[in-house]
Amino acid sequence: MEMLPLGMVHETTLAQASAAEWESYAGTVPPVCAGAVRGSGGGPGRKMSGPGSMASGAAGSAEGPVDGARAPEQALFPPGFSVSEIKNKQRRHFMFLRWKQQQRKEKLANKKKRRKEREALGDKAPPKPVPKTIENQRVYDETTVDPNDEEVAFDESTDEFAPYFNRQTVPKILITTSDRPRGRTVRFCEQLSTIIPNSHVYYRRGLALKRIIPQCISRDFTDLIVINEDRKIPNGLVLSHLPDGPTAHFRMSSVRLRKEIKRKGKEPTEHQPEVILNNFTTRLGHSIGRMFASLFPHDPQFIGRQVATFHNQRDYIFFRFHRYIFKSEKKVGIQELGPRFTLKLRSLQKGTFDSKFGEYEWIHKHREMDTSRRKFHL
Repeated sequence: MEMLPLGMVHETTLAQASAAEWESYAGTVPPVCAGAVRGSGGGPGRKMSGPGSMASGAAGSAEGPVDGARAPEQALFPPGFSVSEIKNKQRRHFMFLRWKQQQRKEKLANKKKRRKEREALGDKAPPKPVPKTIENQRVYDETTVDPNDEEVAFDESTDEFAPYFNRQTVPKILITTSDRPRGRTVRFCEQLSTIIPNSHVYYRRGLALKRIIPQCISRDFTDLIVINEDRKIPNGLVLSHLPDGPTAHFRMSSVRLRKEIKRKGKEPTEHQPEVILNNFTTRLGHSIGRMFASLFPHDPQFIGRQVATFHNQRDYIFFRFHRYIFKSEKKVGIQELGPRFTLKLRSLQKGTFDSKFGEYEWIHKHREMDTSRRKFHL
């Protein structure tokens, strides 16, 4: 029994089609189909003969006019054609790229057609359809906060952050690290202290957090930030509100220092920045947002034109620090000053840090909570 080359399996399959069927497709098969059959097996120049051959119909459209008519420029693939049937790897990849190019052209043509129809209809044009995203298809959360809810307003007026929002306390932050921090973590803490006003950086020197917290309370610190590292890279952040808590533990990723940011602006000034908290909609999200807000003073100095942003998207909290620039009366530009990082909430604990006997309000359990991509907790 004679062994066929790899590409011959595809050729014989196509050759089994009836002659009348392929004659109807002779003017629509793109020239690349002829090349696919000629190069799919047996070496260059090999060509199937006979009325049922795909190559003969395609060659007629590529090399010369068929019945006196020129083949269309945007030729279509025949119905039922599958690129996966081509056994030659290089030819299959080439045909796939051509198919993607054809799909892209059709998409652009349909888009132009719809735009012309909308321009022709004018004000009578139907509204544009809203694209489906994970955010607008989010599973409804019962704890979503209503701004007019009296119960939520009462709880927030009596929680641990009420003295700050009532202007009874002034933020004073202590920033420290895990034991024996490396250079990258130390530089990150120093740059973080330039963003948060009235913040101080101290090194642990082997002290446990249970011993550090009473000293912070006695020195009127309102918050404690601990930066943890693994393999010389910052990978965790513990934020504890003093003196009564709560304490939040975050996983930190995508840390970029100032020198690692492209097109960064000049060094930030000592002006108090504005704070933007975006998309914290649930009761848990409100608690986390109020915790971040309590790190900064109430009255920002707008002359500095500096903004600290905490943007929550799909339970990931993105931090950015910008300076905005007025280019004209209508145009405004922004410069990122850095650093930047991303946080993911792991747990929220009542009171100050206590790893053994602490009571947790919320713990992220991966197998139980991450059952749907459209369910978020913040």
